[in-house]
Amino acid sequence: MLTTLTPRRSDGFLPLEHYGAIGDGRSVALVGADGSIDWWCAPDMDSPPLFNRLHDASGGRFSITPREPFCIERRYRKHSNVLETVFITRTGSARVTESLNSGVAGRLPWCELARRIEGLSGYVDFDIHLEPICAAGPARRVTHPNADIRYIGDLVTTFRHDPELEIDLDEDERTVARWTAHAGKATCVALLVSDRAPLAIPALSEIDARIDLSDREWRRWADQLTYDGPFADDLRRCALSLKFLVFSETGAIAAAATSGLPERIGGEKNYDYRYAWVRDAAYTIKALLRAGSLEEPIAAFGWLVRTLANDGPHPQVVYTLTGAEVPDEEIIDVPGYRGSRPVRTGNRAKEQIQLSCYGDILETASLFARMGHVIDPDAARLLTRLADQCMERWTLRDSGIWELEDEQHYTFSKIGCWLALSKAAQLARDGHIAGDADKWERESERVRAWIDENCWSEKLQAYTCHAGSEKLDASLLLTTRFDFEHDGRLAKTLVAIERDLSVGPLVYRFSDADRQEGAFVACSCWLVEAYAFLGKVDHAEGLLKTLLEKLGNNFGILTEQIDPTTGEGLGNLPQGLSHLALLHAIFSIQENRSPAGISRPV
Repeated sequence: MLTTLTPRRSDGFLPLEHYGAIGDGRSVALVGADGSIDWWCAPDMDSPPLFNRLHDASGGRFSITPREPFCIERRYRKHSNVLETVFITRTGSARVTESLNSGVAGRLPWCELARRIEGLSGYVDFDIHLEPICAAGPARRVTHPNADIRYIGDLVTTFRHDPELEIDLDEDERTVARWTAHAGKATCVALLVSDRAPLAIPALSEIDARIDLSDREWRRWADQLTYDGPFADDLRRCALSLKFLVFSETGAIAAAATSGLPERIGGEKNYDYRYAWVRDAAYTIKALLRAGSLEEPIAAFGWLVRTLANDGPHPQVVYTLTGAEVPDEEIIDVPGYRGSRPVRTGNRAKEQIQLSCYGDILETASLFARMGHVIDPDAARLLTRLADQCMERWTLRDSGIWELEDEQHYTFSKIGCWLALSKAAQLARDGHIAGDADKWERESERVRAWIDENCWSEKLQAYTCHAGSEKLDASLLLTTRFDFEHDGRLAKTLVAIERDLSVGPLVYRFSDADRQEGAFVACSCWLVEAYAFLGKVDHAEGLLKTLLEKLGNNFGILTEQIDPTTGEGLGNLPQGLSHLALLHAIFSIQENRSPAGISRPV
């Protein structure tokens, strides 16, 4: 996908949909359409940021920008996460190719942010600014015998560049360089970072060559995906974006790569998503398994099992990428994206009960087994324990999938418990886990009966947000995948949700959410999926095409939400739930169409 635009900042901020991403399996950098890397937490996704113009217009950057007005053409290389931007000015054009590099054995022991500048026609004068911030601790500059080093807290960093580059240090010791890209001429610049470890100083030619090596590794991974159906290119791009969030060191999957970006401009819902939610991890494992990837979902499933087994008696909602407890929420003293404060780190969701997690875990295990893989004894014991625990706890109130402060008997949570017990019974009958399958099956039917009696509204002709409510919840669209449909109730719920919560293909999370936030990208994908699973595949396909047009201006990187009025991106990015929901929407169209290409009847 090639995107052409003229990027403009407003009060120092770019639109969120104008960011591309690069990553190395450990960290993710956001690259603005004007050539400025405005966000990079190194060495890990949940480290303090080295660059942060997302929350503060003067919050640090690594920018390569033409000195005169320009427009850009931008794309990812085919089946790759190496990003290419062509800058076009009055005097010529030049391409910047950038990558967080990997090596022949995978992730490097250090972080290597590499940017190649090539003249294509005429000439383009570039300014290069390297301005890391010191959120990780005090900074000091040292001239080492082998390199000029900047220490930032525990980090050791160095700027690698061609000797031809004109380098200055301004009064604040920020690096400023100039370079003119003539047709046929190229150079490479890179920032290297190590964390409490020796810092390698490779030759600049090696760094430059690793851009193409990284490209080959991304293509190797994308080419192994087995999906061969409608929207195949969109699926591969979406899977590549989702892979940014896989933390290779442990197998954990981050919900997003950023923190504190607003769900409404000027609003207070600005949360830290650089952690691993059980729900999102489970959904991502299923999405990547269905796409044909194997290493990442196996590693993620292993991380999930180990983390839950080593934790207390009940699963938490969210963990750090190493499986530890998430830090307490703190407010960071920064202006916030376009004035949206407070900016938060840590996450208080760790203290919540979210009963649908039982369904997420057991359904993931069921898919894992159904695809021919082996559930090991430790995992089997954990799944048995969780199924018994679900039997004891499903009658509790919880915070629901949307982690609301108001604890209720949320309908989606109860359906998650029904799903957990149903899948546990199936796994036991198939010999994958030990346990009383009949007991779990009987209890699942009790849960279903309770839902039908307490969570159905005759007035709305829909399942409601929670028992006793007359409000709607778009997460119930997701339950069509679980085969919860009976007596036409989910089909009627879909009609009510689309009537009251949607603006075209975009869908809000729940009743009255339009007063607080944008439309939720994942819910918009779940609407497509619901139509497919309820038999209206042609309608689902048309709806997906319309939705992809709404999502198409962001180089394949999805935010959490979209403002239906302006089309602006909102919330953290790349947002894992958005990407995995889009993957499942694409799968649903292929899986629910008969071989003759006819929609499956309801």
